[in-house]
Amino acid sequence: VPVCLASGLTRMHGIGERLNVLGPTPPLGLLLVNPGVEVPTPAVFAALMEKENPAMPPMPPPGGPDWRAWMADQRNDLEEPAIVLHPVIGDVLDALRALPGCRLARMSGSGATCFALFEAGAAPDPSPLRARHPGWWVETAGAFPTVFS
Repeated sequence: VPVCLASGLTRMHGIGERLNVLGPTPPLGLLLVNPGVEVPTPAVFAALMEKENPAMPPMPPPGGPDWRAWMADQRNDLEEPAIVLHPVIGDVLDALRALPGCRLARMSGSGATCFALFEAGAAPDPSPLRARHPGWWVETAGAFPTVFS
């Protein structure tokens, strides 16, 4: 819950119990999509085949080119098991990645909400996704200058 109340970037470690406040969010365009399926976290962790994945490399300061490259190289170990349990999450990610200007699309946490980050001048338009998928929750969360150029 505390991370949901923060207005800036916060990095979670472990199983989400350790929080590091990183500062204000760098400028970016963001689109959030939830397909309306319930994804219990215990079920996703139970479906996780490899629980001893390599540690993520240290994160550079948010906003710069090194951070953009670092973000693109990261992974969400829970994405695959969540998609196995609810294939529609894969459909959401495919739809986000197909949007013009999308630079990165991933599932958030243990799902089912997914996000896409956008480049400069490509403020995400939620209308096409809403029209094609009326059961999905689709919202923009900022249409700012980008962290991807």
